[in-house]
Amino acid sequence: MTTKLFRDARIHTPVSDGGGCVSWERGALLVRDGLIERVGREDDVVQGLDPSQIDQEIGLGGRCVVPGFVDPHTHMCFSELREKEFATRLSGVPYLEILRSGGGILSSVRSVRSACDETILGRTLKNIHISLSHGTTTVEIKSGYGLDTASEIRLLRLIERVGRQTPVTVVPTFMGAHAVPSEFTDDPEGYVDLLVKEMIPAVSAECTPPFCDVFCEESVFSVPQTRRILDTAREHGMKLKVHADEVTDTGGAALAAEMGAVSAEHLLAAREENLAKMASAGVIAVLLPATAYSLRKPYADARKMLDLGLTVALATDCNPGSSFTQSVPFVFGLAVMNMGMTVDEALYGCTLNAAKAIGVDGSCGSLERNKLADLVVLDGDTPAILAYNCGVAPVLSVYKRGECVVQRTDDRRIN
Repeated sequence: MTTKLFRDARIHTPVSDGGGCVSWERGALLVRDGLIERVGREDDVVQGLDPSQIDQEIGLGGRCVVPGFVDPHTHMCFSELREKEFATRLSGVPYLEILRSGGGILSSVRSVRSACDETILGRTLKNIHISLSHGTTTVEIKSGYGLDTASEIRLLRLIERVGRQTPVTVVPTFMGAHAVPSEFTDDPEGYVDLLVKEMIPAVSAECTPPFCDVFCEESVFSVPQTRRILDTAREHGMKLKVHADEVTDTGGAALAAEMGAVSAEHLLAAREENLAKMASAGVIAVLLPATAYSLRKPYADARKMLDLGLTVALATDCNPGSSFTQSVPFVFGLAVMNMGMTVDEALYGCTLNAAKAIGVDGSCGSLERNKLADLVVLDGDTPAILAYNCGVAPVLSVYKRGECVVQRTDDRRIN
């Protein structure tokens, strides 16, 4: 057993009982075998400790310490970037028009289908390591750039490999319903048949992802199609997620509430009455401000959602088309500056609420007893530095299960 004492830290963390964030100006954590055994005021944490029981003391120089970030919505398993498409969007061509013409998701599908495993794995590992350097210790990764049974299973297996080859905790999500592939352009119902009769049973048998997500949107999957796909996924043991009302108000948020989905994601165009249904059903709102930024769209109304009683999580939506960023600090800053969230609300959104959105809040998302010692040391006194020091990631070091996995070498203020 290895025991570490992290001391001289300004700890700021959400707590699981819903009591808001707690802070200790001079705090400490006692970590045993990667789990937090004690956390709080340093005097309280060290009380009664025998120095011979401590294998390593780590002084954090009075820096702010927050939980490792949880990124609960990404599409970072792909093979090629789409910079040319970005320029096309900047010229004024709407995203759905790009998708209808064979671009967008479908261009990533073509590149993934033709790429070897090592190319896809290499790109995904690069994305993961950048995320980790920005403080992300747990990440969800969706499939959805294969859109046939063999390709989707291949992507899910590669996502699982990423989880084994990096320190980051990786949660896979099956998203064969990301778009209608080009071979089914004239027969979208035929693709839904493929999903429910072949793809979902095969995926659940061979990969067992905990979640299934569907892009419920105009020109993608209708509400009846989404309901059918999600019903099948639930029959095969998967929990449900919905890409809902990103571009148009299709009623995806109401469907998420009706079906008891864990989360509805995007929600830029969702009606207030449907958001209220989500709140009543306990569906988590996963908001993606970097996507609105990239698409030059109005941001989701986080303030309204919070006032309605919704649990709000934040994510990067890291993908090669509409949101190519791996930085949770960037998302944090957008949420505070452009979505009306307070610093504490944004911290909840990037940690504990994000963990709830992917079912891992029992092990991470806050600095509490018996949880993983996933820590981010910030170059500041409070989490406000994440929004205040805009355009950079003020991350000095990252610890996963109490082990240092990122250390910025250009700063010597950590003892």
